This record gives sequence, C-alpha cells and structure tokens, in this order.
Amino acid sequence: MQSDSQGEKKCKIPANKILLIITLAGCLIFAGFSWANKTVTLNMDDKKQNIQTFALTVEQLLKAENIQLQENDRVKPGRSEFLHDGMTVSVKRAVPLTLKADGSTKKVYAHSSTVQALLEEFGITLQAEDSVSPAMEKPIERGMVVEVVRQKTQIVEEEVTITNKTIKRDNTELPRGNTKVVQQGHPGLVKKEWQITYRNGREHSRELKSKEIIRQPVDRIVEVGSAKIISRGGKTVRYAKAIDMVSTAYTYTGNNTASGVPPRRGVVAVDPSVIPLGTRLYIDGYGYCTALDRGSAIKGNKIDVFLESRQQAYGWGVRQVKVYVLE
Repeated sequence: MQSDSQGEKKCKIPANKILLIITLAGCLIFAGFSWANKTVTLNMDDKKQNIQTFALTVEQLLKAENIQLQENDRVKPGRSEFLHDGMTVSVKRAVPLTLKADGSTKKVYAHSSTVQALLEEFGITLQAEDSVSPAMEKPIERGMVVEVVRQKTQIVEEEVTITNKTIKRDNTELPRGNTKVVQQGHPGLVKKEWQITYRNGREHSRELKSKEIIRQPVDRIVEVGSAKIISRGGKTVRYAKAIDMVSTAYTYTGNNTASGVPPRRGVVAVDPSVIPLGTRLYIDGYGYCTALDRGSAIKGNKIDVFLESRQQAYGWGVRQVKVYVLE
C-alpha cells in the first residue's frame, strides 16, 4: 500500500505550473496573431488609406485588395517583399499620354501627378525662355498632350540693298527712240538689326530694333529722245508728224498751181484740209517738196507729186508713201 501512494505522488503536476504553461501558450498564440495581423498604409495614386491585413507579402496584399496591376504600373516596394507593421505600399497607375519635346512626338506612360513632375520623370529640363503646355501645375490626365516649346531669342544684323529708281526725261534734241544715260546712279545700303524669336528651331517672330543708312541710293537718269527727226540725203531734219498716204503723179498742164506759182519738181498737190498749202514736206522716194497745189481728185490722205514728164508720171504710178510734215 505504501508503494502505490508514492507512485501517485510522482505523477501529480502542481496547479501553479499548469497555470504557467497555459499562460505561456496564450502569449505565444496572441503574439502569433499580433504578428500576422498588421497595419499597413496603401498609397494608391497619392490617395492613402490604412489597412489591417494578414497578408505576408506585397503581392498578397494587392490580391486581398483586388488591385490588378497593368504592364506599366509601378508598385513599391516590390511584390515579393514581406509586409511588416507600419509599412507603406505605393501603387502608381501608368497614365497614357502624348509628349512632344525636342523634335519628337511620343506616346508615353507617366507615373507623375503633375506636368512638372512628368518633365522630371522623363529628364526634360526647361531653359529660361522655354515654355510648356499645359501649365506646370496641371494634373496629369489620360490622353492629354504635353508639349515643350524650346524658345530662343537672337539678335541678327543684316545689310539690305535699297533699290534706286530709274528716272526717264524727255529730250527734244534727241531723236525719237534714242536714249542717253546722263546719270548712272547706284543702289543704297541699309543696316538693320533684328530681334528674332525661334520656337522649336523655326522663326516665330522678328522685331526691327534699329536701322542705319550706310549709303543713300542715287537715281539713274535716262533721257529719252522725243524729237521727230529724219536723216535723208545726208541731212537731218525735224518733222512734226508722219502720214501714210496714197501718191500719184502729174506733169505740166499749161496752168499755174493753186498758189499761183508755175509747176516744177518739188511741188505737190494736197487736200488743204489735211495738209495746208505752203507746208514743207519730205516724201520717201520723191524728196523735199512743198504743198503748193490742190486738185479735185486729191481728197483725204492722197497726194499728187509733180514730175517733169508724162513718162516719169506714168512710171511713178500709184504707190503708198510716207509723208513727213517738216517743222
């Protein structure tokens, strides 16, 4: 009997030890639960929210929150990173847009929130005169067009020719159709200073800043002959007008001319309403003559020249002649 009671004493565990074991087990369970349940900050396109999660990795967190990433989206830290309490997970959706800069147009996927941040993202630096559209503070939107305009201002000097004029003057001493240069003249020269603005390599505007005349233009002066002059038989004579006429010929009739003078070579009959009697003439093919006669058949632009014989008159026949009325 004594031996049995001693065995029972060996198997008995004190109550305080059992309580300690239960307490330790509870602590371990609570610690494990606390470690598994953590608070993380999800920053989704700059919108933050605190999330209680049992996820172990970033990828598990995204799945738990039904966040599906596209090819160009970004997540930080990486998907395989383990989560810990107080961690921030940032997700940036890629925004498709068109970027025009430095001579190229590209479709890009941006992760920036503003135009200014977009330029920084793609390494585009603006110089003092450059501009961007839309404005730097404009929020990024899907499908928008962002254009960088490179602007440069340059001062340019140029020399420009001033065209001189050609002045024509009548010269009554110079035969008609002839010309004479009395002053050669020369063009002028002006120096201009321009302020030229270039946009994306092309001239956009220019402003004249100064102008200086280096050489004044001098006009070229040309005299144009207005004198009606003919040269016949080694002599040069002036004429008032030239008339195309039909010419016939006559010879002695036994009567004096209408002017009362005897007929002779150098006397012609005319229509006084066309050529007044007494007018000095020159007829091609006949020579110098004077209108001293008239005839009943001589009307309008007809003229009858006197020749010394009937044979000469027949030989003259009827012909077209140029009659010059001499001054």
